[in-house]
Amino acid sequence: MTKKEELPVSQVPRAVRVASLLSEGEELSGDDDQADEDEDDHAYEGVPNGGWHKSSLNSSLPSSLLIPELPPHPMDGLPGGSTPITQVIKAGWLDKNPPQGSYIYQKRWVRLDADHLRYFDSNKDAYSKRFISVACISRVAAIGDQKFEVITNNRTFAFRAESDVERKEWMQALQQAVAAQYARAQLSSAYPLGIRGSEPPDRAGSLELRGFKNKLYVAVVGDKVQLYKNLEEYHLGIGITFIDMSVGNVKEADRRSFDLTTPYRIFSFSAESELEKEQWLEAMQGAIAEALSTLEVAERIWAVAPNRFCADCGAAQPDWASINLCVVICKRCAGEHRGLGAGVSKVRSLKMDRKVWTETLIEALCAAVTTTDLAETQALLGCGAGVNCFSGDPEAPTPLALAEQAGQTLQMEFLRNNRTTEVPRLDSAKPLEKHYSVVLPTVSHNGFLYKTASAAKLLQDRRAREEFSRRWCVLSDGVLSYYESERAVTPNGEIRASEIVCLAVPPPDTHGFEHTFEVYTEGERLYLFGLESAELAREWVKCIAKAFIPPLAEDLLVRDFERLGRLPYKAGLSLQRAQEGWFSLTGSELRAVFPEGPCEEPLQLRKLQELSVQGDSENQVLVLVERRRTLYIQGERRLDFTGWLGAIQKAAASSGDTLSEQQLGDSDIPVIVYRCIDYITQCGLTSEGIYRKCGQTSKTQRLLESLRQDARSVRLKEGEQHVDDVSSALKRFLRDLPDGLFTRAQRLAWLEASEIGDEEEKVSSYIELAHLPPVSRATFEGLIIHLYCVQCFSDTNQMNTHNLAIVFGPTLFQTDGQDYKAGRVVEDLIGHYVVVFSVDEEELRKQREEITAIVKMRVAGTASGTQHAGDFICTVYLEEKKAETEQHIKIPAAMTAEELTLEILDRRNVGIRERDYWTCFEVNEREEAERPLHFAEKVLPILHGLGTDSYLVVKKHQSMEAMLLYLASHVGDTKHGMMKFREDRSLLGLGLPSGGFHDRYFILNSSCLRLYKEVRSHRPEKEWPVRSLKVYLGVKKKLRPPTCWGFTVVHETEKHEKQQWYLCCETQMELREWFATFLFVQHDGLVWPSEPSRVSRAVPEVRLGSVSLIPLRGSENEMRRSVAAFAADPLSLLRNV
Repeated sequence: MTKKEELPVSQVPRAVRVASLLSEGEELSGDDDQADEDEDDHAYEGVPNGGWHKSSLNSSLPSSLLIPELPPHPMDGLPGGSTPITQVIKAGWLDKNPPQGSYIYQKRWVRLDADHLRYFDSNKDAYSKRFISVACISRVAAIGDQKFEVITNNRTFAFRAESDVERKEWMQALQQAVAAQYARAQLSSAYPLGIRGSEPPDRAGSLELRGFKNKLYVAVVGDKVQLYKNLEEYHLGIGITFIDMSVGNVKEADRRSFDLTTPYRIFSFSAESELEKEQWLEAMQGAIAEALSTLEVAERIWAVAPNRFCADCGAAQPDWASINLCVVICKRCAGEHRGLGAGVSKVRSLKMDRKVWTETLIEALCAAVTTTDLAETQALLGCGAGVNCFSGDPEAPTPLALAEQAGQTLQMEFLRNNRTTEVPRLDSAKPLEKHYSVVLPTVSHNGFLYKTASAAKLLQDRRAREEFSRRWCVLSDGVLSYYESERAVTPNGEIRASEIVCLAVPPPDTHGFEHTFEVYTEGERLYLFGLESAELAREWVKCIAKAFIPPLAEDLLVRDFERLGRLPYKAGLSLQRAQEGWFSLTGSELRAVFPEGPCEEPLQLRKLQELSVQGDSENQVLVLVERRRTLYIQGERRLDFTGWLGAIQKAAASSGDTLSEQQLGDSDIPVIVYRCIDYITQCGLTSEGIYRKCGQTSKTQRLLESLRQDARSVRLKEGEQHVDDVSSALKRFLRDLPDGLFTRAQRLAWLEASEIGDEEEKVSSYIELAHLPPVSRATFEGLIIHLYCVQCFSDTNQMNTHNLAIVFGPTLFQTDGQDYKAGRVVEDLIGHYVVVFSVDEEELRKQREEITAIVKMRVAGTASGTQHAGDFICTVYLEEKKAETEQHIKIPAAMTAEELTLEILDRRNVGIRERDYWTCFEVNEREEAERPLHFAEKVLPILHGLGTDSYLVVKKHQSMEAMLLYLASHVGDTKHGMMKFREDRSLLGLGLPSGGFHDRYFILNSSCLRLYKEVRSHRPEKEWPVRSLKVYLGVKKKLRPPTCWGFTVVHETEKHEKQQWYLCCETQMELREWFATFLFVQHDGLVWPSEPSRVSRAVPEVRLGSVSLIPLRGSENEMRRSVAAFAADPLSLLRNV
């Protein structure tokens, strides 16, 4: 076999070099062990089959063989760390028997050191093709001329030397290395993993490596990253190569990928998940730190004999220490200490944490086992003594100050590393005037947090999970530090507690992690942290809060908060200068602690009389006006003030649909109810049909939305809002309450009480039932008193007690107009409201005088709305043709399809969400087709042309979004292509079909639709003006269309002859493209309104006299039943049974 000439590594393309990592023979698709199993057994003459003999293990090598003259290796001479470079015992060219067969050998560069036997493609390669742990070699045997085998537990590697002498040298070198490895294993007391080495891997698992179809098993051990084909080979100690991390660098790539970069090669790995990727990055960063560490500190500490062994398990040469306990521990025990928390044990590395190891700390650690006074201090702390306890000397109030005063540097270092959370205790008999600064409590906490990059503005958008990075965070001595990993030496950054001005807790699932919190600093920076565990997140928030909140504001931490921090404020009589106070926001309560005076009563934000922002953009002031007090909060720092402003405004707004979640006035009446009642009292008491007539649906909906969003800021002004719109908004708000004013049981009790025959007993029952929750009672009472005032002007407004009861009975009791007793209750309450609600006569007299004065200043009567001439009543269905979905509606001459759609949705209280394309369809049941009306198309002409088998239905246009996307990406207004075509002329109404479906070529442009017999035809067979065509989706089944993606086209000639034909497409997408193009050219490119119109026409009510016949809730069938009942006997619904 001819061996090709090898190129230098620098000239080989990188992709080839990466792929060649495992390219020997069939190694990418198979294993050496599989090939070895296929090899014939060899006769090992004169070689024992057992283990090593002691005599052979103790044989010595010739001095000339120990350190031969070797060519320089690419990995030699690199900047190393604490791990010494393993000395090469022997290196040279050998022929290796690959998996292809027993008689084919390939030349390999082989290197043997104390730990591994490795072979390479050439002597210039940095990374081996395979390595064998010396510890797993069971024996070395000669197998013939110049050949020898390296035998492991279940693998055999065959080599061939140039001569018998060279073979002997290799065998002796291997035997000596194995013997030395065996001796080291016997001496070591901590050798748990056998052949894999003396230390467990920091991380091990499967990873994808770019260029290989199979996953590799990767292990991070110490300062090296080892690559194996699979888990089995990892346990056998037979790998591919290992990477010295002293020359490595790790960086993130995209999503689950990361790169391990060395001067010789880039290894691109992919993990199973982003979380796993973060863990791999952390492990490899630790390996880099291990490789770049130094033994200088460790050797100085190990100089003291007791420090040469782990204080916990006795392992030799421990490279970690607990600086507050003054003990040296091994790596495994260091992990256990970290789990105890920084408040118990502060763990540092002897090799990596260089900045920590001051001369004083090293001396303290060395002296801790020999110095009696330091041991006594340790004993005191172990018994629970507090480092920050009061010493009794104002000049040196703490033990640390006493040690500093006495010049005891070791004691100072020990005490400084053992600060606890205990506050120094003061003698209560002493005056409050202090001669020293009170030491704030020191809070310690640590753990992993997920963190995003700091920001200089509020986080308006959701932060995805991919934007968070896993960081080891330590809160200690008033500093929150975050590290790349728990073993990193230098923090990536730190936040001092003294610089924290605000701590905010967003609602769950605001960002990629379910639980997050924000930290604001004086430097106008915002830090976002996240965790999956609610308990861990809550614990972190509490610890950070304790670290920056002073003792005087500790009461704010009793309850969970949404936002906590310090802000400059002005309040009370001290408005000359601003002071700094501490605030916490919990729900709709804002609690405050001021430097002077007791803890303030919390502000109920939903009951504020005013919430406004004054000043310019540079000097903003938030004004909060509550009954009897006003608070000014100044925006000294823009970032956290903006956060506080948004949070307070949100908390002061309505938080839900129930009464108790609304903005409330002083009397506990929701502001939205008070605003409407007050406006109608001012402007609508003399309006004819007040509360009976409905306002315009679109205006009512718009007004109700603004009131629900922030009723306090809405100012209703005459001329801008019509009284009917306001009254309709109030009725809709009351009937849309999820639980109403009463619970179901309470509603039934009220209705049953109305049937009591004795009037006094009935009123007494009403009085007892009127004991409702505060907000419900206040709202109910205010509404009934208002209705009493309205009926006082029934001569003008035509709304007596009876008519008001008809309107408000079904609304307040949510009976859908089906129970007449609801109206009777309202009528009784209006008549007896003074007794039921214990209204004072003086208060009643003042109220009447005020209303009378208002009415005298107004012009009696207002112009009532008139119906448009030519209105046409039709039935429109919602989503499908059913009796319960039908809606009877008046169609004015100018009503468009969009207005009709909105009117139907308003009647049924159907909300329009984003990407909901509600459209009115014309459905032809006979033709089994439907046509979506263009939003600007007039409805009345369509109604006049509908046959008995056609109707209108409002439903979602499922294909509209796909059509809009097609039109957005399509260039021009033309379309052409092949379709199946069939013509069908309606001759004398007989509907005789003409032929079947045929392939035809169509061209559609802005003016016409042309039909060609084939693509190459020059003249069209037919041509129709495009604007005279009506295109319906669907083809009737009896025509047996070739596909289900067809549409029917109708053309009416000048002689009013109707022609129609059927077209079929191959795919649904093709059908959508043709239909979208039809709409585009017929309506000048405006297929869907850019902003759906909010204008909906007011539909006049059907009335009988002055009584509304359309119930406030319920279907049209219920409406017709109500009409029949009222026509028979208008008073029957309120007559005593």
